[in-house]
Amino acid sequence: MSAGLRVAVIGGGIGGLFTAIALREAGLQVAVYEQAPELGDIGAGVYLTPNSVRQLERVGLGPEVERWGARVGFESCYFREDGTPIAPVQVTDSSGWNATYGMHRADLVAMLTARLPPEVVHTGHRCTGFRQDDERACLTFANGASVEAELVVAADGIHSELRQYVAPPSCPIFSSSVAYRGLVPHERVPHWPTDRWQMWLGKGKHFLVFPVRAGRLFNYVGFVPTDKEMQESWSAPGDPDQLRAEFAGWDERIGGLLREVRHTFRWALYDREPLPSWTRGRLTLLGDAAHPMLPHLGQGANQSIEDGMALATILARADRYTAPARLLAYEKLRSERVAEVQRGARQNGLRYDSLYADLAVRDAEIAAHAAFRRWLYDHDVVPEAKAAVAELL
Repeated sequence: MSAGLRVAVIGGGIGGLFTAIALREAGLQVAVYEQAPELGDIGAGVYLTPNSVRQLERVGLGPEVERWGARVGFESCYFREDGTPIAPVQVTDSSGWNATYGMHRADLVAMLTARLPPEVVHTGHRCTGFRQDDERACLTFANGASVEAELVVAADGIHSELRQYVAPPSCPIFSSSVAYRGLVPHERVPHWPTDRWQMWLGKGKHFLVFPVRAGRLFNYVGFVPTDKEMQESWSAPGDPDQLRAEFAGWDERIGGLLREVRHTFRWALYDREPLPSWTRGRLTLLGDAAHPMLPHLGQGANQSIEDGMALATILARADRYTAPARLLAYEKLRSERVAEVQRGARQNGLRYDSLYADLAVRDAEIAAHAAFRRWLYDHDVVPEAKAAVAELL
């Protein structure tokens, strides 16, 4: 049994925290190490979709999602830049289950953190070294600490410190696009509906709005092209006037919202090619450390939650001797799906920002994309993970 199996999770973001919860539910001993001095109010909106919400419900967080999220419904829509409707947005799985929410990232992090005992999460721990042998792994940190564990999960993002111990060096790929993002309080735009996800598509750029924090805030993201590469960051300051200029002449609803923007941030959009491997011995990658993806399917957080539940399911009855083979089974299970989602996010971004001579062709593709969304949202990683374990026994 796994009672004595110790797991160190590097990274206290959404993927790392959810994985810690799922691993503890499976009976493992878990510690999370986060380099930031505290788990703070970082980022803006996160889009949760049925494929991850069913996993959050499995660990008892369904009521918290309902409390802190803002469910988006059937009025969600794609528009041309002038406000002409294109097609409805797919917000349910094939069964019609609507579990699609906008959430503030800080609310989601707080919700996950609250499910973990305080002694599980260690902030101020920037991982600087890793080594392993046949029985254990050892981690060292910039603050002088060192820890041992039977398994290490690197959930430390696109610039993962631990990826180098698993895969050959590779560079993030810049998409030639940046996103201006931020939040607008509902009271500044009281006419704006709180029950829908809305996106406007134009030449080379697009604009997204959805509610968060139970509808008290709106998350906006303006995607624009650039020929100047910049560092990937959630929090680089942007110029609200430049943002307004980028979408001048678009649907007046966008203009009205942007007039209320006081502060905005620029987020450079990067992903990576699928890695040849995620796992080496007692170390495996998870979330953006393994498969960073562009945001054009809203799946970064959702896929990391899927990863965490798959890993916990596969490790539930592991011991220190069987654990490395279980990590390989996790990688095999997840790598094909997330590579498909990575590719799909790239393709959808090109579709959103297309320069189609005939917009009717683009609009037909947007409408037809609902089928891919249903495939994405129907997925339940647990039965597949249980089947993967059965193959090992």
